[in-house]
Amino acid sequence: MRHWLVLAWRYMIFHRSKSILLIAAITLTLFLPITVYRVVRDYERSLMARAVATPLLVGAKGSRFDLALHALYFRGRVPDTLTMADSDAITASGLAVPTPLHVRFSAEGFPIVGTTLEYFEKRRLEVRAGSRPLRLGDCVVGSRVASSLGLGPGDRLRSDPENVFDLAGQYPLDMRVTGVLATTDSPDDTAVFVDCKTAWILEGLGHGHQDLESADDSVVLGRTEEGVVANAALAQYTIVTDENVDSFHFHGEPGDFPITAIVAWPHDAKSETLLRGRYLEGEAVTQALVPVAVVEELFGLVFRIKKFFDAQAGFVALSTIFFLILVILLSLRLRLDERRTMHKIGCSRVTVFWLHAFELGIVFAISIALAVSAALAATSQAPRLLAWLMTRDPS
Repeated sequence: MRHWLVLAWRYMIFHRSKSILLIAAITLTLFLPITVYRVVRDYERSLMARAVATPLLVGAKGSRFDLALHALYFRGRVPDTLTMADSDAITASGLAVPTPLHVRFSAEGFPIVGTTLEYFEKRRLEVRAGSRPLRLGDCVVGSRVASSLGLGPGDRLRSDPENVFDLAGQYPLDMRVTGVLATTDSPDDTAVFVDCKTAWILEGLGHGHQDLESADDSVVLGRTEEGVVANAALAQYTIVTDENVDSFHFHGEPGDFPITAIVAWPHDAKSETLLRGRYLEGEAVTQALVPVAVVEELFGLVFRIKKFFDAQAGFVALSTIFFLILVILLSLRLRLDERRTMHKIGCSRVTVFWLHAFELGIVFAISIALAVSAALAATSQAPRLLAWLMTRDPS
């Protein structure tokens, strides 16, 4: 058997071009399905882990899928908003700890998530460097945001304008980075976290002004005993500093300020049932949903479609196998004279058979090894790919 293996290997080395083509064809045929299967499996696990770790979501009435994708993965937008009064009502009920979310803006393409400190505790987010937001205009960034943009504590990050053609709109906010979160392999790695009040500044509900008492005449229309009247040249701050933070104020009641979703953390199963029941009474304009059920339903729809792609991949693999069989048969026919020579020098039919079998065995062994190695190398980058996918907003 050792001699057959040596002869088969010598033959492959001599006909290296044909051997390389066969190995490449089989490697690609095996590599694609293995890689796709592993990436899809890791993607499903990642999405499900996020849903399992989230007991309850509350949002405006509308698509359950939109609310789940928005609140869990910071993707897309919900059709309507809630108010902080909805979050306060959950707190007052004593059934759960609410963590409001305000996800409408972005910075360098990464979602800006306005929330409270309870979110960090419930998600078990640890600060790898620096600290959590300390005041208005501060932010803490996920690990992948920090690595992609080269950010660290003390750096600054500017929010993206909603509409560059809206000259009368809010100016981007120049935020101070106070910390970088530890890696969690979740959507939190690709988010920029701020306090809800900072998110409301982005909404235009709060702003700061220059000190009019010391302002020059270019921004003052007139001065009276009752006060100072400013003109349109009065600048609204787009950066919060220790010097001007006291000038920032909000117009309206905080309970009326918008949030896009609420992650509710019930104290126990009974509290969860009671809280869900409150959103089923009457004609409520809000809804409560269990993320696991919604994500499983979403996967059910997605994987129905995936079956068609799996069938297509199966047909492609089958056609490749037929092609390989054809190549092998043609190769055997072309080697007819070679087999006659081997018979004349004393080789039996069994010996010739095993020589060809060992050749194919070596080809398949090398192909399988290359396909598995390439698949492992490709899927080792799956977390980075999944993080990139989760940051892309299809809208």
